[in-house]
Amino acid sequence: METVYIETTILSYLVSRPSRDIIVAARQELTREWWRLARPGFDCVLSQIVLDEISAGDQVHATKRLEEAGSLAALAVNESCLELAQLYLERGYVPRSEIRDALHIAVAVIWKVDYLLTWNCKHIANAHALRQLRKFSENQGHEFPHVCTPEEL
Repeated sequence: METVYIETTILSYLVSRPSRDIIVAARQELTREWWRLARPGFDCVLSQIVLDEISAGDQVHATKRLEEAGSLAALAVNESCLELAQLYLERGYVPRSEIRDALHIAVAVIWKVDYLLTWNCKHIANAHALRQLRKFSENQGHEFPHVCTPEEL
C-alpha cells in the first residue's frame, strides 16, 4: 500500500469551521472528501511535528484534530531528518524561519513515503521550491515523494 505523509494543514482543513472564503471552503470540502473516500486506500502517517502543531490553538479544534490523527502512525524525527532539514534551510530551499516545513519534507524523504499531502503551497507544495528540493534530495541519494494536495491525490 502506498504511504501518505499527512501534513498539518490537512488536519486543520479537515476539522475547521466552514470558511467564508470560497477558496478555503473548497479546500475544506476537498479535504473532507479525500479523508472520507480516498484515505482508506493509503497507509497514512504523520510525525511528532504534526502532532505538536495540531495540539496548539483553540482547544476544541485541537482535540478534534488529535482525534482524527489518532489512528495514524507517527514517523520518528531522527538525526537524519534533522540533518536533511538543516541542509534545506542552509541552501535556501525553505526559508530559515520555516524549520517545521523543512522538517515535514525531510521526514517524508528520509522515511521514503510515496506522497506528502499538504495545503501549504507557500513553502511545501510550491513548484519552484519543489524543483530545487527534489533535485538536491536526489543528488543526496534520496527518493523524493510526490508532494500534492488532496485535490491532486
